[in-house]
Amino acid sequence: MCGFPKERVRVSKPITYSGAGVDLERGAEIVRRIAPLARETHRPGVLGGIGGFGGLFEVPRGKYREPVLVAGTDGVGTKLKLCGEAGRMEAPGVDLVAMCVNDLLAMGAEPLFFLDYCAANRLDPERLEPLLKGIVRGCREAGAALLGGETAELPNTYVDDGLELVGFCVGVAEKDRLLDGSGVRQGDLLLGLSSSGPHSNGYSLVRRIVEKAGGVQALDGSLIDALCEPTRIYIRSVLPLAQSGRLKAIAHITGGGLPENVERIVPDGLAARIDTGAWGRPAVFDWLSREGPVEREEMLRTFNCGIGLVLAVGPDEAAAVREDLVAAGEEVHEIGRVETGAGVTLD
Repeated sequence: MCGFPKERVRVSKPITYSGAGVDLERGAEIVRRIAPLARETHRPGVLGGIGGFGGLFEVPRGKYREPVLVAGTDGVGTKLKLCGEAGRMEAPGVDLVAMCVNDLLAMGAEPLFFLDYCAANRLDPERLEPLLKGIVRGCREAGAALLGGETAELPNTYVDDGLELVGFCVGVAEKDRLLDGSGVRQGDLLLGLSSSGPHSNGYSLVRRIVEKAGGVQALDGSLIDALCEPTRIYIRSVLPLAQSGRLKAIAHITGGGLPENVERIVPDGLAARIDTGAWGRPAVFDWLSREGPVEREEMLRTFNCGIGLVLAVGPDEAAAVREDLVAAGEEVHEIGRVETGAGVTLD
């Protein structure tokens, strides 16, 4: 017969969840620390606070005629490891929000709320608090409510003190103002908005170059600052333009660089021609290219190389759009145009 083994009499010390490596009190302490910080991100629509089985958000009434919910998820990759080694753990918290909300912006959506997931072999409230403060800082900058999240202690799952960090964001857009590239036409101009640095892409290559240079401890402080600088959040400056219908498309320059991401907003039968000399490449990219060394083509398909967002704009709107962006604090470069053909050409 099949079944469980017969019970045998044995004397042993009872085991506990904490003995298996999961300390519920540490998780509770993190919730206690994040709850008051999360309240700083609250905006109209939030119902309740952190601690329930789910976060509650009331869809805005009256603001949108035909509201469409837009959802996205992303992480910060191995930048988290580099920032940990450099003692800059608030930065990847901002990055986590930025990567998600900038993707929503590329669809023309206003971020509504954000959720995070953090897992480690052992949860350390002192180590995670700067990270959580970074998430709150990013949410406030993006206008998104931190509605909830999950912290998981997973013993013997990650290498050494490794962390897993994932973000989730939901936004809303007017149905007839969604940006999918279908409105892009021949002759439209491409405006590039400066990035704050490598943002959150290409860090496996960055870390390999840093190791080759002797490790984080061998780097100049200003270089560490540049490598750990949080991803720029473009919501406040660009969302009003998207909602007003003045933009044809937006490309968020992430993994794949300019070639792959700009191609995503160009319809069949059209091509994008980009002048890579139209903006000054920040010094951090020159260092990466030289120290690697990394060839030009590899740089362009791995990093944003100084351009974090690309906007497709009609030629009649370009000057006014550029003026508004500069007034909102953006560095704007006319980097190319749309023409007949296929793909993306980088001159």
